[in-house]
Amino acid sequence: MHASREAIQQEALGRAVGGQSWSNYAPIFAGFAAKGIPETQIKPRENVFTYHAWRALGRQVRRGEHGVKVTTFVPMTKKTGDLDPTTGDEKKVSIGKRAWTATVFHVSQTEPVAKDGAQ
Repeated sequence: MHASREAIQQEALGRAVGGQSWSNYAPIFAGFAAKGIPETQIKPRENVFTYHAWRALGRQVRRGEHGVKVTTFVPMTKKTGDLDPTTGDEKKVSIGKRAWTATVFHVSQTEPVAKDGAQ
């Protein structure tokens, strides 16, 4: 079963604002500075997010905009085959993390989403 679009967007936003790592700050600053955005206007976790995180915030990345690629580590789980007695769901165990690339965009590359769904 796939997650809804809204669930994916909310999860992306939660990861973006709740992250603790500073490892992507250097490529974020360098990438957006190369695009002509002053360093004083680059604020990761405040005005630099992924596409889905911007959607969760009610903004749309403008067509043709190119972001900055960053590397993140995504937790991996494995189903055990056992059922949780309280929820009835299959139990999962953590098996580590894997590297994943994502693209982030600056607020200046976005615009508010129209209320009626029109773009």
